[in-house]
Amino acid sequence: MRTVVLTMKASVIEMFLVLLVTGVHSNKETSKKIKRPKFTVPQINCDVKAGKIINPEFIVKCPAGCQDPKFHVYGTDVYASYSSVCGAAVHSGVLDNSGGKILVRKVAGLSGYKGSYSNGVQSLSLPRWRESFIVLESKPKKGVTYPSALTYSSSKSPAAQAGETTKAYQRPPIPATTAQPVTLMQLLAVTVAVATPTILPRPSPSAASTTSIRRPEPVGHRSQEMDCKIDLSFLIDGSTSIGKRRFRIQKQLLAGVAQALDIGPAGPLMGVVQYGDNPATHFNLKTHMNSRDLKTAIEKITQRGGLSNVGRAISFVTKNFFSKANGNRSSAPNVVVVMVDGWPTDKVEEASRLARESGINIFFITVEGAAENEKQYVVEPNFANKAVCRTNGFYSFHVQSWFGLHKTLQPLVKRVCDTDRLACSKTCLNSADIGFVIDGSSSVGTGNFRTVLQFVTNLTKEFEISDTDTRVGAVQYTYEQRLEFGFDQYSSKPDILNAIKRVGYWSGGTSTGAAINFALEQLFKKSKPNKRKLMILITDGRSYDDVRIPAMAAHLKGVITYAIGVAWAAQEELEVIATHPARDHSFFVDEFDNLYQYVPRIIQNICTEFNSQPRN
Repeated sequence: MRTVVLTMKASVIEMFLVLLVTGVHSNKETSKKIKRPKFTVPQINCDVKAGKIINPEFIVKCPAGCQDPKFHVYGTDVYASYSSVCGAAVHSGVLDNSGGKILVRKVAGLSGYKGSYSNGVQSLSLPRWRESFIVLESKPKKGVTYPSALTYSSSKSPAAQAGETTKAYQRPPIPATTAQPVTLMQLLAVTVAVATPTILPRPSPSAASTTSIRRPEPVGHRSQEMDCKIDLSFLIDGSTSIGKRRFRIQKQLLAGVAQALDIGPAGPLMGVVQYGDNPATHFNLKTHMNSRDLKTAIEKITQRGGLSNVGRAISFVTKNFFSKANGNRSSAPNVVVVMVDGWPTDKVEEASRLARESGINIFFITVEGAAENEKQYVVEPNFANKAVCRTNGFYSFHVQSWFGLHKTLQPLVKRVCDTDRLACSKTCLNSADIGFVIDGSSSVGTGNFRTVLQFVTNLTKEFEISDTDTRVGAVQYTYEQRLEFGFDQYSSKPDILNAIKRVGYWSGGTSTGAAINFALEQLFKKSKPNKRKLMILITDGRSYDDVRIPAMAAHLKGVITYAIGVAWAAQEELEVIATHPARDHSFFVDEFDNLYQYVPRIIQNICTEFNSQPRN
């Protein structure tokens, strides 16, 4: 019996050794066949933006035809990551329109990007962007490994359209003929497993129902029919004068708003800034993504004390709060609700004006305002009206007592969610400085000049005019130039329209190039940094001087130029003056009386171009 057992053990050991040797030999054979994978350059389409690609440095192949103006490019030499990668490559001169391989390297964002016309591509200006990139010739660095498959920021990557392989999880392949080294214990375990098959229990219907995924119910009580996608900042009063009890009442209102809004990524987001001597952010827009967590965070806020420097707090929010890093979304209106106990201890007018110009809708809730004998201490009388988005009552709440503050909850939620009435949000009609450059030469004549002024009036009527919305200026030119009125001279639509009517016909020659330079110096040099600069030039003849260099200067300074020619105007000059593409920015009419027909098309083109710009 003992001899039989020893014989069985010897057989098992012998079988194990055979398998072991076979596995090692097979592994050696396999390793001989493995070759280092060859680097393949991923291909992308013309419309792929650099910001969609996560890789910090990569080589790609661009197709032909990326010179097309529909593939937008922002900047010169250094490009905003919102730009088309291949369009930027053509603009920079690294590629021509036939396509090819390029090296792309991500760099830090800039505070401003200048547009320019280069290699058949018109790049656009951009105030600021979070990330930039540069384009180089596709010469790989030694020792640097470039990805054969790009990683995209979204699951639906554009690479699939270009036939590129993207990174995704794949199940490891099941070994087929390749034998692996096996231990004795693994061999015995496999033998047992084959001899004793595992029988899995069939799940019961009740078990299936209990494990099914349920969609979470909304935390708040906001009506599901209410479309309320806003980015909201509450500026709460933490000054010493408010006291602990009233500070607690203030937090209760915030918690009620958080509950009512039903906070979430697809709806409203909310952050809180407390001010006293200086403002401080408690949490930004992306810190808490549901009402429950937000309410818990609000409860933990403690009072800071100090003065009531509201103006400083509004400036802080304008510069720091509504950024991509803090969760700001380009598709959501920016709203600030300012709560004030009594009155501010600094001025708010200038800070609020800059906030409105940045597209921020300011609401004010003032509680227990100054009594008659206290008004002498108010730093800035009528401060709320100087701060809010509009003085029509929609943006202001005045509460007589802190104990009545809860009554503002529902009307406040309703108003901040009424996005159609958030008038300070940036649109194509309220965010430009428009300079009209009007030909007053002898060939125009008095009657036709009045027709031109009516055309200017019709265009102006389409815009929202104020010192914080669209502003309008005008220059008339012959051989000489005259500033009829500047951007800061009139701040209401009736005043602007009256000023246009009062423009007198000059008569003389036609020096269009000099007029463009004059407009850049006298009008657009005084334009505000956050305004889109639009020049609308109307002429009826060929210029006596060169227009190319002045037009190029306007384009380099980010002035979007529309050229409207009448009668004897030279088409080639109009196309040189106009921003690229000329077909969208230059127009010709045979008679002055037909100018009015182009008003809708010009407005449409202005708005189409505005809506194509990224809103960071």
